[in-house]
Order: sequence, then structure tokens, then C-alpha cells
Amino acid sequence: MNAPVGVFVATSTPPERIAVLAASAERLGFGEVWVAEDYFCYGGFTGAALALGATQRVKVGLGVVASVARHPAVTAMEIATLAMAYPGRFLPSIGHGVPFWTDQMGVTAKSPLSALTECVEGVRALLAGVTVDAEGRQFTFRSVTATHRPEEQVPILTGVLGPKSLRLSGRIADGTVMSVLAGTKYLETALSHIREGMAASGHTEHVTPTFALFSVAKDGKQARRAVRPALANYLSAVGPHNPLTAAFGYNDHLTELLAGDADTVAEALPEEWIDTLTVAGDPDEVAARISELRAAGATSVVLSPVNAESAQDELELVADTVLPQVVRKGNGTWI
Repeated sequence: MNAPVGVFVATSTPPERIAVLAASAERLGFGEVWVAEDYFCYGGFTGAALALGATQRVKVGLGVVASVARHPAVTAMEIATLAMAYPGRFLPSIGHGVPFWTDQMGVTAKSPLSALTECVEGVRALLAGVTVDAEGRQFTFRSVTATHRPEEQVPILTGVLGPKSLRLSGRIADGTVMSVLAGTKYLETALSHIREGMAASGHTEHVTPTFALFSVAKDGKQARRAVRPALANYLSAVGPHNPLTAAFGYNDHLTELLAGDADTVAEALPEEWIDTLTVAGDPDEVAARISELRAAGATSVVLSPVNAESAQDELELVADTVLPQVVRKGNGTWI
């Protein structure tokens, strides 16, 4: 059984390193490898292809492509190609897209919810062999038929944050990729919205792979220090009005921090925020955080190393000391 712990291949990774890192993650016993499509870094689908080609067993996730970056027919074509070449191992996800990037390309949707709905439903229909004729608010399909279609249904995930989008994900998707800042309280709230959408559509299963800023060291204080700059950068990017930190009641304090000197934000972060918003510490602390996220609803925890230079050593330490702790020895099932 694959471990419910994955590894994220950062989009700053040189493309020629993706296969090497994916193969290493599988060798070490991780159950998932995730690539991304942060514009304008490595390509998401080609990155996933490199990871799939370098591995034999692990699932490879793609989180998250913007619904508006490609026509859904092109997205379906890419998904079908990888799903047929690597049956049962590809987990594609689609989101609204980061407004800064979609604005750069001039493709930001006037109605993000409509665009995501039309994209996911169009992709799903094409993968199922349906000829699609539709005139939507965002996309037009004129007798589009996919030539290659997977025999098995491909899970389509989304990557969204807010209540309306989460309810939509529960209604139309097979899973939701949770943000790298998704702590336990946010997960619990997000899942309540997702379940509302699931109830409306009759869906009974929904996966929630949860990304996490990560650092581990035998000296837990060293790892916790290491994660501070990355956490500060992400908090600056999402800003003080976001549902991730709102779930913990941090937004007023975050507003004060971000109004100060940008160079001192990392050091000014409360120690509690390291505990609640990252997976960092010594091996026992990291194992405990993974278990907390799993208990809150994460179907897997995807570790995103904050230090590229030490990432390989840290993942090896996790394989040796953490993965054995997240398996219940009595019956061999993962916790």
C-alpha cells in the first residue's frame, strides 16, 4: 500500500531534474509525486509526463492548471494522453488560476466559477466519449470529439480556496487539492463546504491531497527556522484577507505584520504559526503534524521542501524516521 505522504517537485526545479526527483521519491517509499503549473516555469503536463515515465507505482498529481490557460478540449487531450499511457496513476487538477498570471496573459475569466464549471464538465464529457456542442460564458465547443479516450474514468480534481468554489468542487470534481497553507482548522471548514456540494450531486468520495511547506532536521529548532522565510513569502503573496489564515483568526495580526518592514516578517511570525501552517520540526514533530492533517481530512500530505539544497537529505530522513511512524503496526494500515 502506498504511503499517504507525497513529495512536491518545486516549479523552480530544472526540468532535467524532475525525473530524477520523482524516481527518488518512489524509491524512498512516498506514495505520491506532485508537479505544478506555476506560470511561467516548467510545463505542468510535460512535468507530469517526466515524473510518470521515471516511476512505476506512485500516483503523479498535477496541481493546478488554470481553467483558462488552455481550451478544455486541449486540456482533455493532454489528460487522456497521460491517463492512457500510465493507467490509474495520473491525478490532474484544474483551478481558477492566479489572477496575476492570468492577467499577464489577458485570459482572466469574468466569471471564474462559470469558467471552472465549463472546463471540468467539458473535460469530463470528452474523456467519456461524448461529442460536445456547447456555447458557454467562457468556452465554445463545436462538435468536439476526443480521438483517444481512457477506458477507466480519470479522476478530475480542482484547486480552489473559497466557500463557493469549494462547494462547486464537491459538486463537480473528484477531489480538491488543498493549498500549501492549509492547516487543520481550514481543512475542517473547507471539507464542510465540499460536503455540501457532494450532497447536492450525490457524490460519495472526494480526495483531498494537502500540500505543506516542509522542513525536517534532527534539531527541530533548525527545521522550524528554515521554514520561516518560505512561510513569510506565501503569507505575503496571499495577503491578510484570505480564508487559510482566517480559519485560525490570524488575519488581523497578519495585517499588522505585512504593514511593517518586509525584511523582518519572517522573524516576526509567531511560533504558533509554524505549528499550524507548516510541517516542520524534528522527525517526531513532523510525524505528528502529518497525523494531525490526516485526522483533519487530508487524504494525503504532500511535502514541499523549502530548502532545495538539503531537500534530498531531508526526504531520506523522513523515509527512515517519519514514514514508519505514520503506519499502524497492528494491521499495516496508514494513519
